[in-house]
Amino acid sequence: MDEEDQLIQPQDQSCWATLPDVCLRRVFWWLGDRDRSRAALVCRKWNQTMYSADLWRYRTITFSGRPSRVHASEFESALWYVKKFGRYLEHLEIKFLNPYNAVLTKKFQVTMRGLLSCLGKSNNRLKSFSIQHLELDRLVWRNSIRSSFMKSLSFFLKKMGKHLNYLSLKGARLTTEQGCHILNALSYLRNGSTVTELNIEDYFSHHLAVYSSPQFNKTMATFRSLVSLTLNYNCISDELLENLCDNNPGTLRTMNIKCHIHDPHGQVIWGMSWARLARHATSLKVNFFFERVMKYEHLARILLQEIPIRSISLRSCYFSDPDWSMRPTLTDLLPTFRHTLQKLTFEFNNNHESLDEELHLLILSCRKLFYFKIWAFLDVKFVERILKSREEGQCALRTLKRSPEKENQEHFEPDNPVLIE
Repeated sequence: MDEEDQLIQPQDQSCWATLPDVCLRRVFWWLGDRDRSRAALVCRKWNQTMYSADLWRYRTITFSGRPSRVHASEFESALWYVKKFGRYLEHLEIKFLNPYNAVLTKKFQVTMRGLLSCLGKSNNRLKSFSIQHLELDRLVWRNSIRSSFMKSLSFFLKKMGKHLNYLSLKGARLTTEQGCHILNALSYLRNGSTVTELNIEDYFSHHLAVYSSPQFNKTMATFRSLVSLTLNYNCISDELLENLCDNNPGTLRTMNIKCHIHDPHGQVIWGMSWARLARHATSLKVNFFFERVMKYEHLARILLQEIPIRSISLRSCYFSDPDWSMRPTLTDLLPTFRHTLQKLTFEFNNNHESLDEELHLLILSCRKLFYFKIWAFLDVKFVERILKSREEGQCALRTLKRSPEKENQEHFEPDNPVLIE
């Protein structure tokens, strides 16, 4: 018996010594890094299990963004991990939570430079890469720090672009030029990018009319096999829809579009552009998320009847306008999508108008609607009517989430789902 194996006495080995490798790896899978390291000291077999590739395929590295001795080790442990196990990585997510000052952003930038450099040299299997909510337009990011980080990220994507299937840079908040430069790195020295899922929601800074940028449209033309695309409505243009139609007709299945009140969304988009895309990308489903964009005239300009819409979310964020009414949206606009709409989420203040009847009729008209969530003032009898309609086969709802009702009426817990089978 080897010296390493003598750490476990024969009488203690009974079941553990004969445990199949697949079972032992499963045990290790549930352990944290520190416990894995300790377990690896037990014997040679356990040490070999520690370096099993399937234990290190998925990784989330979180930087707290706060100065302290405890958090200082986060930067060191991140580099240690990538140097030791980075070659096994297939899915990597990086989070930098609310950077406190320029010193921390500098430390993050230096750490990421080493991390991405090491990963670029040792790894050839990374499929998924996510680094979200950096908010690089904040003052804590000095120009030199931001430039150095972007340079490291761009160089990394040039090397790894041929392997990546999924990329999320949500919340980076860059200028149009900076954002396009990084995205272009994915197709460096290649005819096009191989990324199939791209998330660039809030990737550009607020207030930018990205839809008018020829550079952005040229960059998006490099994506030739997109299956899922997430972005802001201020990126949508006829040119972009034509690019998607020409370059991704056989693959594109999902578009997630966020429309924020602070983003410019006054562009005119022809219904024929959406119709052409829907005709070529026959499996396409579009999901819209509106934040504080509540007026009917704004929504009607965006939600064209040619769009194959699967879900709509309207979030008011305490939207208050004495002249505003939700009724025309419910009665005139949303029924346009009754043949495709499957999910609806509403959050609005309707204390000046009752909408129970309009909502009920909308649910009945949308024959494919299976999920409905609402945060508004409603009568308790509304749920009873929906349940009765479902029982009689008049609607397809399976999940209903209801918020608190009007004062002095029966109360439902917020976000408590009513499952309808």
